[in-house]
Amino acid sequence: MAVGKSRYKHNRLQQLRGFCCAARTKSISRAAEKLLLSQPSVSLQIKALEQELGTELFQRRGPRISLTHDGQRLLELARPLVEAIDGLEEAFSSLRESADRGVVNIAAGGSTIQYLLPPFVEKYTREHPQVDVRLHNVTGKAGLELLREGEVDFAIGPMLDTPPDITFHPIVTYEPMLITRLDHPLAAKKQPSLKDIAKYPLILPPKNLSTHRFVESVFAEHELDHDVKLEVGGYDVIKRYVELGLGISIVMSHCLSGADHLHAAPLRRYFPTRTYGVVLRKGKVPSPAAARFVETLREDTGAADGSKRRKTNVAQSNGSARARSKSAAK
Repeated sequence: MAVGKSRYKHNRLQQLRGFCCAARTKSISRAAEKLLLSQPSVSLQIKALEQELGTELFQRRGPRISLTHDGQRLLELARPLVEAIDGLEEAFSSLRESADRGVVNIAAGGSTIQYLLPPFVEKYTREHPQVDVRLHNVTGKAGLELLREGEVDFAIGPMLDTPPDITFHPIVTYEPMLITRLDHPLAAKKQPSLKDIAKYPLILPPKNLSTHRFVESVFAEHELDHDVKLEVGGYDVIKRYVELGLGISIVMSHCLSGADHLHAAPLRRYFPTRTYGVVLRKGKVPSPAAARFVETLREDTGAADGSKRRKTNVAQSNGSARARSKSAAK
């Protein structure tokens, strides 16, 4: 038994790997499955680590475990070390690879993939035809998990709070916009107030998405009752239901163009702008192909931002013109 304890005590990397995996999965048994070890082996690794450090790292409630305060502090120190060692071969290989070959995996939300990324993907794949691009359509939270687990090279999207293990590089900022039917009463108002907007049924994305949350928070801050009549995913779907007259909506300007049969009005005085950027994991060396994609995004930021602003202006002017035309016809 003494020999066994000594073996677990002195294999610090194995202990930390078991600890980090258990922290991520919140389960000793699931950590053992991922590490291809027995459950008792992982338990002994963690127990030896706790004894050596003189503290309890996990709170245990049946099969589920959660980090203690000390466990959280250790995880912040240990995760970069374990990932750096485990990723040494990949990082070394990436330094030797060419930027013109390989695979780039990107996590992004549906609207980012649909409205923001197409010109960048088109340019990148044209300049690097031997690189395959994989776009993972996920929520922001799921994208961070994929990034931390090494399943994607980077993520793209908005970020309100940046975790300590993540870096965020802004690339473009969009405005919040009110959209209505062309013949809606709000289309006749030059600058509709938040109180005006609250009188009409809203169509918003699902509650688990950030757009829904920030819209709700602004109405709550102004103590205004409002009615979310319909929840539906995807800006194109939202725009379609607004066109049908089922409600009004608040969207970001990147989803609008002059081709929309809608009235659009900026709401920057009530709702915050949203900055989209590249999300990277600290300590993770991107492959040359992924690094080149990030460079492409950052190089073309100014042009993309200007293009989106022009599209927003076109959408507003076209919407207002159509609204005036409808009003005159009446």
